[in-house]
Amino acid sequence: MKKINPSYLARQRRHKRVRKQLSGTSERPRLNVFRSLSHIYAQVIDDIRGVTIASASTLDFGVNQVSEKHSKTEQAMMVGKLVAERALGAGVTKVVFDRGGYKYHGRVKALADASREAGLEF
Repeated sequence: MKKINPSYLARQRRHKRVRKQLSGTSERPRLNVFRSLSHIYAQVIDDIRGVTIASASTLDFGVNQVSEKHSKTEQAMMVGKLVAERALGAGVTKVVFDRGGYKYHGRVKALADASREAGLEF
């Protein structure tokens, strides 16, 4: 039987607990963050319609080209700015922040702060 990493299960429990209380609407979609060892991903999601409005990650062409020279935190800031620009382009100004069960520090905090600076409100 395959063993599952206990820290993964703990993050899943935290994420479920957070998601019980928040969801994205058309007026205030959810800014979701997923962080892996190498990359970070962000999506603006309308949970009522089940639609992703905007997304960005370190794998995107613009970020990926310059990311080799920057730290992971700086890459997260670039992703936060990019997802905010795309959300503002789609007409979204206010979001609900979903940290995805991760602690609010480091790369997750950098992404959130960069999104705020770029114009998203949460």
